[in-house]
Amino acid sequence: MPLGRVQTTIVNQLVTLGRLQPAQRDELLQHPQELSGEALDRVLRDDYRVPDFPRLLAAAHAYGLRACNVARFRVTPQTFERLPLEFCQRNLVLPVGHLGELLLLACVDPFDRAVADKVQELTGRPVVRLLARAEDLKEKVARGQDKGTGFADVVSRIGEQFGEVPETQIKDEDVSEESGPIIDLANRIVEEAYLAGTSDIHIEPQEKDVVVRNRVDGVCYERLRLPKKVGPALVARLKIMCNLDISERRLPQDGRIVFRQYSRRGLDIDLRVSTAPLNHGEGVVMRILDKQRTTLPLSDLGFSAENLARYRACIREPHGMILHCGPTGSGKSMTLYSALNEINTPDLVIRTAEDPIEYTLPGINQMQMHRQIGLTFASALRAFLRQDPDVILVGEIRDQETAGIAVEAALTGHLLLSTLHTNDAPTTVSRLTDMGVEPFLLSSSLRCVCAQRLLRRVCRACRVEYEPSGRERDLLERALGWSGPVHKAHPEGCPKCGHNGYRGRVGIHELMVGDPELVAAINAGAEAAELKRIAMRGGMKTLHQDGLLKVREGVTTMEEALTSVPADR
Repeated sequence: MPLGRVQTTIVNQLVTLGRLQPAQRDELLQHPQELSGEALDRVLRDDYRVPDFPRLLAAAHAYGLRACNVARFRVTPQTFERLPLEFCQRNLVLPVGHLGELLLLACVDPFDRAVADKVQELTGRPVVRLLARAEDLKEKVARGQDKGTGFADVVSRIGEQFGEVPETQIKDEDVSEESGPIIDLANRIVEEAYLAGTSDIHIEPQEKDVVVRNRVDGVCYERLRLPKKVGPALVARLKIMCNLDISERRLPQDGRIVFRQYSRRGLDIDLRVSTAPLNHGEGVVMRILDKQRTTLPLSDLGFSAENLARYRACIREPHGMILHCGPTGSGKSMTLYSALNEINTPDLVIRTAEDPIEYTLPGINQMQMHRQIGLTFASALRAFLRQDPDVILVGEIRDQETAGIAVEAALTGHLLLSTLHTNDAPTTVSRLTDMGVEPFLLSSSLRCVCAQRLLRRVCRACRVEYEPSGRERDLLERALGWSGPVHKAHPEGCPKCGHNGYRGRVGIHELMVGDPELVAAINAGAEAAELKRIAMRGGMKTLHQDGLLKVREGVTTMEEALTSVPADR
């Protein structure tokens, strides 16, 4: 079976380097098996005894890159000053030097230009990629961990280096909110979390220490443990950064950090901050809002082709109410922002009432709520109705007053979008009627309800195909009328996914669109189970079904789909 173009170039280059004989090249070019990049590398190493570096030189030549012998590179703590260790671990790259303004970056994937673009954005330097062996890079990154990079230099200055020394011997001035180490620690926690792809940072006081955990792709990982005495100073520093009252420790507080003014790397991100009094002290949760990724196209959010067509038809209606439901962190805000971005044209007036404003959208007028002064969703909605809008977004329908005004707006020529905390689309109707909305008003105004969740994407580079059996096969046949090979995460992962087996997330959706049968059922006060059956007859795919569709397409795994959404009854 003839080799591919890249593999042929590698073999020819090894002949040029004197590492293969022409007869051996002819053998390889007519090899009976298909030799991918890894398979060819293995054959060259095991069968033809070609050393590591010549193989790397030939591969770099084939991909149009320079080779880098990372095995000879010396790692120091300064190696990771501009590009943090955690970012290098996650993406398997290593900054190996500078050439004028150019940053020399060793990498293992010759096709992944996105990482180089990200490095250029973070460092402000043009990047030149060099091809390196994965084994050498892994060893150097692991050695970087031993060199005291990451948080070690910061926490050592605030007492962690004392080990078993009593906490009383750590000086108060070393852990005040204005001390240099605390300021550096707060900045480092945010920067490293962002570079690791974190959505939320949790700072949690425990009985003997303070734990910092990062939520990546919906799963929390412990990142750091700090001495207990550091906790109050760290929380106070974060409060100062978002202009909260540092003397108030008995009540929850909400704020926002514009992080660019504190970041040495110039990261243009904001953080939504929430503090709360817990049993061992104040805890903080920070949601990272990346201004570089304000919206995604609707087609990138995980909508199936059928759901996407129906949803696009709904957001282009001249009036009516579109609701998104799901728990916190299920992607509701991103979907709404993407919808507004798609319909945002100069001839439409769009107003939003948000608490807080997560992302700023050009061409859209956004209002921040302030409950302390009486600016609530209900009062904002009343004001909007006097400002001639075409489209209104209300951050959340929380009470009867907001629900009533939202329905009124949808019935008087406005397209209204909002969110609600319910488990699925049909129960949204019950929730609104429980709030006091009359069924006949709800049925007349409701265009669609979209329930959604986020599932982790299985890594395409290392996923494992298998044939489901038992309960898994039964669930696939019952939900989709189909059974066949699906994928699961590799237990050890690979460098591309940070050895997690998963990388990124995808949305699943349950889209209940209004039709005459559904309107009649709502008017008759039908229960959620009956509404669900009617909606499914009208073409609705449940969250469970849409999750299994993603499994069939190889986007996620059975484990992820079944743990996120229960099976339909």
